Amino acid sequence: MTTEPDDEALFLASYDPLAFPPFGVTVDVVLLTVRDDRFSVLLVERDTHPFRGRLALPGGFVQPDEDLDAAATRRLAAETGVRRDAAHVEQLGAFGRPGRDPRMRVVSVSYLVFAPDLPAPVPGRRTRSVAWVPVADVDPARLAFDHDQVLAAGVERARAKLEYSPVATAFCREEFTVAELRRVYEAVWGGPLDPRNFHRKVTGTPGFLVPVGAPAPVGPEGGRPAALFRRGSATLLHPAMLRPDHRPG
Repeated sequence: MTTEPDDEALFLASYDPLAFPPFGVTVDVVLLTVRDDRFSVLLVERDTHPFRGRLALPGGFVQPDEDLDAAATRRLAAETGVRRDAAHVEQLGAFGRPGRDPRMRVVSVSYLVFAPDLPAPVPGRRTRSVAWVPVADVDPARLAFDHDQVLAAGVERARAKLEYSPVATAFCREEFTVAELRRVYEAVWGGPLDPRNFHRKVTGTPGFLVPVGAPAPVGPEGGRPAALFRRGSATLLHPAMLRPDHRPG
């Protein structure tokens, strides 16, 4: 009895990947936090070409033996010291405009990360410096590659997600007050919110917040201690927390 050759095996044996133009795959990380009540992003100053001396988002090439999530987690830990389980991480999108990288054709898969206020980062290899920069102070013309577009997409995603999901709590410690949560919204959205209306909305939205049952420590200024909360089980907010400039007229 003869065995017919497997069509797929024959196809793969004759397949020539060099018949197609080569290109690389990178991951870029838009790491956002709130520091000193300012919505901030982590940027590195490149110490190698191309774009030496320009600012960039943390990231790098995907290795042949790792998937995209693993590459993003590796770059996040290597350049920021942030563990994936200590932050909110989601895929933001892909950026593949021809010419975005002068070395070769490179497609970047970007990741969006929200984390509580983090300590000053330590520069990694191939970086001159690394720092938290308020989003409002970032000069798009100083960013390498197309990271101005990547950052803009990440910032808009963050602002939009605060409307319909409880992800704002990812910028807070495990236990937080309503005032601390309000300052996150104000920093990300870029404007003040009425404290009483905000308190009523977040505590009245089912599954958003869970009372801890203990007050926050009283600061040196004294006053009535505020209640502490944790994030609840909700994955979507209903009704949504609409941005002041996105409310129907």
